[in-house]
Parts: sequence; C-alpha cells; structure tokens
Amino acid sequence: MLITNAKIVDVLAGEIKSEDAVRISASGEITELGKSTTLNHSSDETIIDLDGRYLFPGLISCHTHLSVVFPFSLTDPNEDPAITAFRAAERAHDALHSGITTLRSVHEQNQVDLYLRRAAKAGWFQGPRIFGAGRALSTPDGHGAGSACSYAKDFDGFYKAAISELDDGADHLKIFITGGLARAGERPEDPEMTDDEIRGVVKAAEERNTYVVAHAGESAAIQQALRLGVRSFEHGYVMDQDTVDAMAAKDVFYSPTLCVTRSESWMREKGFEEASIQNCLAVADRHLASVKLAIGAGIKMTNGTDYPPGDLVDGASAALHELFLMHGAGLSTLKSLQSITSTAASLIKQEDKLGQINKGFFGDLIAMRGNPLDDPQNLRELDLVVQGGRVIADRL
Repeated sequence: MLITNAKIVDVLAGEIKSEDAVRISASGEITELGKSTTLNHSSDETIIDLDGRYLFPGLISCHTHLSVVFPFSLTDPNEDPAITAFRAAERAHDALHSGITTLRSVHEQNQVDLYLRRAAKAGWFQGPRIFGAGRALSTPDGHGAGSACSYAKDFDGFYKAAISELDDGADHLKIFITGGLARAGERPEDPEMTDDEIRGVVKAAEERNTYVVAHAGESAAIQQALRLGVRSFEHGYVMDQDTVDAMAAKDVFYSPTLCVTRSESWMREKGFEEASIQNCLAVADRHLASVKLAIGAGIKMTNGTDYPPGDLVDGASAALHELFLMHGAGLSTLKSLQSITSTAASLIKQEDKLGQINKGFFGDLIAMRGNPLDDPQNLRELDLVVQGGRVIADRL
C-alpha cells in the first residue's frame, strides 16, 4: 500500500514532516517515507491519494473496559463467556472504526480481552491491537467486588492471583488500591490494599518483566503504591501537590480519566444509577483540580476513558472526549496528542512500533482534513482509518 499527497504529522516534534508519502508492506509495517512525486510503485500496489489531508498515527486508548455493563449493578459474575465476548467484540469494533487502532484493557470479565486478542491473531476477529490485563485483582469487598475480578488477600494470595493472570496471557496487572465512584457509600479516599498485598502483585510483575497499573483515588494510597513500585496510575480524583511531585519524580504514567466525572449526559443515556452519577458530580471539581496539578508537575499523561472508548459522548468518541477534556484542563496541544499516541506507546512498551509514523512502525494511521497540531478538535472528522496496512474505514 502506498499513501500519497499526505501532510504527515510528526507527533514527537510537533510539526509536519518533509515527506508526503508512506509505503506499508504486506506484513503491515511502514517500509518507506518519501515524496509522492519520486516514489516508484508497481501496477498492482494499492494507492491511496489523500489530496492534502493530514496523516496521523492510529490512536491508543490506555484505560479500557470492553465488557463492562451499565448500570454496574446488572453485572452477572457468572455470565456465559460467549455473551461477554459478543458485547466486548462490538465495543472493540466501534473503537477501531473511530480510529482507536490499539487499546490497553485494565479489567475484562472472563478475560475476554485475552480471547479477543487470540481471535484477532487467528483472523477470526477484527479489532484494535489489545494489550490486556485479563481480570483485575481486588480484595473481596473492595472496588472490584461484584465485577467478576480475581479476588485475593495477603501477600501470597495476591502473588498467586497475579501469576495466574500472567500465565493466562496478561500483558500487565491491574489492582484497586482505593474505593471509587461506582456505588452508593463508596469513596475514592478509602484505602483498600496493604503494603504486603501490593508487594505481592509487584513481585509477580517484576518476575515477568511487566508492570502494575492501579485504580487510585487519592494521595495517601498513591504515595503508598509509588513506594512499592507501581508504574501506572488511573483517575487520581483527589491528589495534592506533594503527590503529583512524587509521581513526576518517579517518572510514572497517569491516565486522569476526566470523562468519568464529566459525562453526565452519557451516563444518563446508559442508565447509570443515580448514586453513581451523583458520586461523579460531587468529586468533579476536585478531580479537575488534581489533573491541573498533575499537568503542572509534568507527569507523563496517557489517554484513558474508563468507558468503551468508541462510545459516543457528546458527539465524539469517548477517547476524543477525554482528549478534549485533558486539553481543556491545560495540557498542551502537543502533549494532548502524544497522550493518545507516543506517550501511550511508551506506557505499553511499544514505543518502537506504535504511536508514530516512521519506518519500522506498524502502519496504523488515520487521516483528516484539519491539522490536529492547530486544534485537537480536528480529530473529530476522520476520512480514513488504516490498521497494519488494512483499510478499516474509507470516507475519502
């Protein structure tokens, strides 16, 4: 495949590359960048003329739940895995067609993320590249209660539960170190794991050369997890200056998931229980203030939704809704774009294959008429989605 007459966005430098053509091999990797006027092509090579559109890396969503049920109280922990798979596959399809060519899942019922990944590899399913956690690890009465997680207590219990997920193919491990906003009476300030329990999961991750991601609502638990070696944090609803400074010093990653507390219309459309909605609204101001502190501290920010990332929220995919919220909170245009491309690729340890348009990278690309470097809102209208050299959506 040869894509010509493109304005290729360099998301690292924040500029348009001098080349205007990209060649993708049959194996799905970018093999050449050059000039449309000088690159030779064979008669049987597919040519896509972008006619001056902007070419951007495929989007990477870093906090995804494809199998989640709304409202949460309808979750059936004993659900037939086939039903889980149908629901998750539909969400994955929506995500891919909205330009999300890669996602990181951080808890799926019945480990459906790991099965969808296998199905895609076998050619039975077309969806984003999946980096999965399998089931999240939770204390029996913690935030993951009732959500078909893997439940454990003490060091040995969490270590064994973590090893089990890794043996089943998980790429990373997810834990809940505080409460959240899902249920009446639940608070993000409430701690949920002991030092030994976190150590058990971190030990398992280190033995398999991977990392731990934590659902984290407030500062004390984040400081605890930082000390014990957790690498990636989600939400951060209530954080103080000392905590964001410590996160920056440890060079960890942070997905603020601002859309959790700023999507009331979508939550009502999906039938969320009133307690969940009110919990989110009550913490919205503190959440935004915490994210602004994190931006000021220079923490590495990634784009995550906590919702299916291809769902439409106020007319945009949840992933783009989150990007616009992060940008509105003060994250620079370039760092906002990197949060869903190059920084996200670094988080999932794919910085040499994903998140950029360069030789040797996967041919995961999207195209639009407006320049996202001028305004991230230009990502709303996609004319082309390509994943690994396969055309997923063509609206040229």
